[in-house]
Amino acid sequence: MLMPKRVKYRKAQRGRMRGKAQRGSTLAFGEYGLKALEPGWVTNRQIEAARVALTRSLKRGGKVWIRVFPDKPVTKKPAETRMGKGKGNPEEWVAVVKPGRILYEMEGVTPEVARQALKLAASKLPLATRFVERSAIL
Repeated sequence: MLMPKRVKYRKAQRGRMRGKAQRGSTLAFGEYGLKALEPGWVTNRQIEAARVALTRSLKRGGKVWIRVFPDKPVTKKPAETRMGKGKGNPEEWVAVVKPGRILYEMEGVTPEVARQALKLAASKLPLATRFVERSAIL
């Protein structure tokens, strides 16, 4: 499971997800990618589940890059607890994803195989996504 080794603050505020992704919005490593179309949180479990689906469908071919990292702690209060008494304890880690962010990249496979694999991975994620490929102009 992905998570930071150490963080400066144990608990973080929720924040807002306004605007488009400034960084990580173009293919940097592979030929094909999965781009987020809407904002949201992607948990470390969802990132891992999508990665497993991706690599299994490739059948040991190609190379995969994960372009998001869950570095934000999300706290939860225990069930049936009264309001107040402070913030809950960190329960999971999420990556904040804005529209335009590339989530996964891959290379070394045909476009059809890549499209099918990324479609499987996208089904594990809570966001609307799009298949993108590097333009032939580059």
